[in-house]
Amino acid sequence: MENTSFFTFIIDHLGQFLEYTAFANMTIGHIVMIMIGLAFIYLAISREYEPMLLVPIGFGILVGNIAFQPGSEIGVYESGSVMNYLYFGVLKGVYPPLIFLGIGAMTDFSALISNPKLMLVGAAAQLGIFGAYGIALALGYSPSEAGAIAIIGGADGPTAIFVSSRLAPELMGAIAVSAYSYMALVPVIQPPFMKLLTNSKERLIRMKPPRPVSKQEKIIFPIAGLLLTCFLVPSGLPLLAMLFLGNLLKESTVTKRLADTAKGPMIDIVTILIGLTVGASTQASNFLTMKSLGIFFLGALAFAIATIGGVGFVKIINLFLKEGNKINPLIGNAGVSAVPASARVSQVVGLSYDKTNHLLMHAMGPNVAGVIGSAVAAGVLLSFLF
Repeated sequence: MENTSFFTFIIDHLGQFLEYTAFANMTIGHIVMIMIGLAFIYLAISREYEPMLLVPIGFGILVGNIAFQPGSEIGVYESGSVMNYLYFGVLKGVYPPLIFLGIGAMTDFSALISNPKLMLVGAAAQLGIFGAYGIALALGYSPSEAGAIAIIGGADGPTAIFVSSRLAPELMGAIAVSAYSYMALVPVIQPPFMKLLTNSKERLIRMKPPRPVSKQEKIIFPIAGLLLTCFLVPSGLPLLAMLFLGNLLKESTVTKRLADTAKGPMIDIVTILIGLTVGASTQASNFLTMKSLGIFFLGALAFAIATIGGVGFVKIINLFLKEGNKINPLIGNAGVSAVPASARVSQVVGLSYDKTNHLLMHAMGPNVAGVIGSAVAAGVLLSFLF
């Protein structure tokens, strides 16, 4: 009789234990998301597609889709859980400005300062943001949702997170994953449009070497940049202020320790946290929806429009420039904010047509302008929609 009671006790508690395992709570959606997470990790490690981003995001997707019973205080959406506390930095937009501080500390604006008209190329590439915004509205998304989705066209993951956390927090996981995914796929997405929009003569244009930029100019630029952009678009202050502060720490040369910390340990730590928590926010029940699929479609479209806008603008501006001052339109793609991935694409595509024509130093001009441009565009959207 005692043995029977013992076995009954074991069976009852074993059944209760099994109810709490991920095997008992797993759905097809969780399996699909786990496969997506594994695909991210594979692309990052095997193909080296932005591994610093895709490894933590892919692993985060695995973490977020280990099924559990509600109320366990485990997931990012459960108040009081450790993951929820880490996710706070995403939800409240704390992590993106810190990443911008690190980006500023590692960015050299010399190419842009020496050739200011490249700022216009960076601005033209933001056409992807506003083009995608109009299309999203036409497809039935609300103005706030459309604004959050459109920022993907800036090719800037932190900016996408910052904007979506304010305009459409319920879509933030899909928007962030879409933005980082397309940033990693810049070498795949952009070259076909660059080749389609240019002819053989344009691809061989040689640009003048950038003029030397003085230390004084480098110090003045972040101060002037902050005042100009934030007086124009105060809503972009959290991102733009940190970007220009990071750059001033670098260029002043008297705060080297602070600059090294911002561009090294700090940005690495924040990248890990933002990647892990954004990935973990893609729980199947929240992520696998028609709106999420629409976001991925609109994200790809925004990238295409941004590339077309940058390359197309260079072709137009070349009509008004004299021979010897023309811009190679293959650097137009670098107007998006994926630094330095899109500038490297300009270099690789340019070298495929002329092995002696190095475009990287020129492409960095619109590339860093794109960082500023995407933050300004984010400020514009927040001004009207938040």
